[in-house]
Amino acid sequence: MRVGVPREIKDHEFRVGLTPAGAGALVVAGHEVRVQSAAGERIGLTDQAYRDAGAIVVADAAAAYEADLVVKVKEPQAAELPLLRAGQALFCYLHLAAAPAIARSLLDRGVTGIAYETVVSPSGGTPLLAPMSQIAGRLAIQAGMQALEMRHGGRGVLLSGVPGAAPGVVAVIGGGIVGANAVRVAVGVGARVTLLDRKAERLKAFDDLYRGRLETRLANAANIVECAAQADLVVSGVYVHGQRAPRLLTRALVRSMQRGAALVDVSIDQGGIAETSRPTTHADPFYVEEGVVHYCVTNMPAAVARTATTALTEATLPYVLALAGRGVAEALRADPGLAAGVNVAGGRVVHAGLAADLGEPPGRA
Repeated sequence: MRVGVPREIKDHEFRVGLTPAGAGALVVAGHEVRVQSAAGERIGLTDQAYRDAGAIVVADAAAAYEADLVVKVKEPQAAELPLLRAGQALFCYLHLAAAPAIARSLLDRGVTGIAYETVVSPSGGTPLLAPMSQIAGRLAIQAGMQALEMRHGGRGVLLSGVPGAAPGVVAVIGGGIVGANAVRVAVGVGARVTLLDRKAERLKAFDDLYRGRLETRLANAANIVECAAQADLVVSGVYVHGQRAPRLLTRALVRSMQRGAALVDVSIDQGGIAETSRPTTHADPFYVEEGVVHYCVTNMPAAVARTATTALTEATLPYVLALAGRGVAEALRADPGLAAGVNVAGGRVVHAGLAADLGEPPGRA
């Protein structure tokens, strides 16, 4: 099978769909891999490294998209959409619930869009979302600490505190992979941390793990209001499989937060949990609304693109090998978890949750 790996063009997106080692594994399996020139150059993955692995380095995006299966990181941008065609499979993060225009374009073009974020493991986990969620969760505290600095409009709080000055207060909403990693870093720097989640058994697991270094609360409306009002930093780690994030923070609630407090809305890929959240970029990550500093970058792991690319390829490569080796249709039939990743196919919305969010009738792959 022909596999294409284009260079990412989203703002400050330096990740690449496959490492040279990943491309080499496909070549050894008998596939043709086309990698756009300079796709990994910014993170030290040179064209020559891809050539040494047996890949064909092509000059432009159009040549990379001349493939049966396109493997990339982020959703196609406006300039990339015309390069897609009917019958082609696209394997990447799509987050279409928050991008209806991209969804419509994929439907119109008859592309089979397989979203990393909705592929599920036999245990029900999200194995291709997990590595980037781990990175985003850890970066969330780093971004939040910057947001709290005076130069960004923050209230000037150091989360760790110092002798004679209390540590900052952090509220993490959602105890999934993003939340768990945000908690890990926030507790590690010495902040006062509260985790909110809807599941009591998950809160118990965190309570047992941290043994008094973390407060846990059920994520009901009253507790969210109370914790947000007291926090210096709120981190959202909420994810609903394939669907738009729930709006848990109203504009009025954000207005009630301390002036100069920070909100890192990791859920922004799925639309964000706050009425005041809107997508930002690494080039211009912060803005102040209702007195709160917002960080809503939609591709957070790109900040550490080399680490992220390595972790992502390790997770995606078995699926890419299956899609290329069996053919897309057979690979989807053979693996229900991979089939769960199909969001759109043949001009129809296949994922039921996405169909509900987009107001489309659900179809079948």
